[in-house]
Amino acid sequence: MRNTLLLLFGVLILNGCRKDDIFTEMPEPTPNLLEIKSSVGIKLESAFVTSEVSMNVKTETSGVVTIKIFDISNRVVSKETTNVKVGDNILKVYTSSLPSSAYRIGLFDSNNKMLGITDFNKL
Repeated sequence: MRNTLLLLFGVLILNGCRKDDIFTEMPEPTPNLLEIKSSVGIKLESAFVTSEVSMNVKTETSGVVTIKIFDISNRVVSKETTNVKVGDNILKVYTSSLPSSAYRIGLFDSNNKMLGITDFNKL
């Protein structure tokens, strides 16, 4: 009985001293709807938007980019800067304050060079 208790105690101590596995977070895969084949660009989840839409912003370098929304007469109606990492960046675009119309959304680097552009319709 004593040997069994010593053996059980030894197993418990050795089990408590083993190294725990450490799991690192893997980045979420880009949804198929938002996949961009080229190395740089912008893609909306849907061309028809009500109050918000997901978009993928893909860049070759990390840093600050500007996202501009243009109305049908090519005037900037919304502008936001954000930090992005290399590769895919899934972002939300909120359009509830925009009136129903056709719009164009563009991605620009810190030198105001256009990296990508796409159209959408606000319903």
